[in-house]
Amino acid sequence: MNKQELIKHIAANAEVTTRQAEDVLTALTNSILETVKAGNEMRIPDLGTFSVRKAEARTGRNPKTGEPLQIAAKRVVKFTAAKALKNWANS
Repeated sequence: MNKQELIKHIAANAEVTTRQAEDVLTALTNSILETVKAGNEMRIPDLGTFSVRKAEARTGRNPKTGEPLQIAAKRVVKFTAAKALKNWANS
């Protein structure tokens, strides 16, 4: 499902216009981005948790040459599925 299909799906299920559905989706996306950028986590019941963690610097290997190279530390966005979503996926 792409963004436009999701907007139409939200509009149909919530009985709102596609413009209103797009505004809600944009607001939700922006809220998640702002929360994660601030270093906090956002929990959405029955869906999951968006959070950020720090990946430490490490040594990797160039797959072409096998030569070692340094991989810099960085922040990584993590999504953990909620129990309801995991249960559905495993049924």
